Amino acid sequence: MIDALFGSKTRVKLLHLFLNNPGKAFYVREITRLIDEQINSVRRELANMLEVGIITSDSADNKLYYEVNQQYEYYGSFRSIFSDVSAKTTPARDKSTVPEWQAVVKRLSGLRLAVAAGFLVKGSASRVDLLLVGDLSPVKVKSAIAAIEKSEGREVTYSVLSYDEFYYRLSVRDKFITAILTNKHLVLMDSDNILK
Repeated sequence: MIDALFGSKTRVKLLHLFLNNPGKAFYVREITRLIDEQINSVRRELANMLEVGIITSDSADNKLYYEVNQQYEYYGSFRSIFSDVSAKTTPARDKSTVPEWQAVVKRLSGLRLAVAAGFLVKGSASRVDLLLVGDLSPVKVKSAIAAIEKSEGREVTYSVLSYDEFYYRLSVRDKFITAILTNKHLVLMDSDNILK
């Protein structure tokens, strides 16, 4: 049924391969082995997918590598369709529960302000997904971001500022801060009510 919807069995196999391996690049012969399809149909579908923008290509070691474009507009939607985890085996999410990535952010010690935007907030066009403000351990921030990227299946663009720097930038209407706050966003934590 999905083959009919997406027009090609090869395209469906390619989408399945790329969307279940975000951040991993494959070359053509490797792809043909992995999905067990003819090289010509694989090349044709890769060209179509490149044109649409759902994958990107890059050359290294005299080979052309392809990987999923995590910045693609419908990446999240496609990932939920082609995910290896079946909807039947995934328990229904209770609407009142906080998403795991929000809990990860809120557990960061020294955090005074956290603003989510970008792909983490539906309807946001911000280039930054997460703004963290406070006296934060770089090691713990990296670990938290890695956990969020794993649970969300895509790369997180984030920025960490000290409280003084954030306060100054906010007071002078810094472009970077203004761009995040004028876009659709979600304040996860604001212990000093600075954004109220």
